[in-house]
Amino acid sequence: MTPTPDLTAVVLVGTLTPSPAPSSSELLGRQVLDALGEHGVTGTVIRLVDHDIKPGVEKDMGEGDAWPAIREQVLAADILVLATPIWLGQPSSVTKRALERLDAELGESDDQGRLLTYGRVAAVAVVGNEDGAHHTSAELFQALNDVGFTVPAAAVTYWVGAAMQGTDYQDLEETPEETATTTATLAANTAHLARLLRQSPYPPS
Repeated sequence: MTPTPDLTAVVLVGTLTPSPAPSSSELLGRQVLDALGEHGVTGTVIRLVDHDIKPGVEKDMGEGDAWPAIREQVLAADILVLATPIWLGQPSSVTKRALERLDAELGESDDQGRLLTYGRVAAVAVVGNEDGAHHTSAELFQALNDVGFTVPAAAVTYWVGAAMQGTDYQDLEETPEETATTTATLAANTAHLARLLRQSPYPPS
């Protein structure tokens, strides 16, 4: 039985492909959100490339900057999921830009001295046609932890195709069992930890 929804999530998709074109990263991100739904989590998906996110490390980089509205949604959610493709063995440039903007959270705190991101849980989804899923998730996990997010056990799901061939995740006839199982584990652990942190927040800093 699915728990009554009491947690929320935001999936930031780092594809370089603007909407409405299909995206493997968004597909896996939505699969993570669907799996989280089995644990009482509702949420939204934001394709970052569709928004004018200014470069910088401040909360608001001025006129036209789309980040403040996205930041508001991230801070209102219990769970943040970063879904990124692999390019040149790295997270995408727009994913890295989101991390750079999250750097501003190091200068924000609540009335007990805790970062505003404390108590929020992060997970990662990675797709690509080359090796590098572990490297990419390691980069993202360290950055997310640096700016105050908590990373649960088994908090990454991924799919990578064979090197030097052109199959995309979205082109597969069905989701590989290994990826589906890993996504389900990610969702269970992430929702569990988010619920625990809501009930028992971190101590004052």
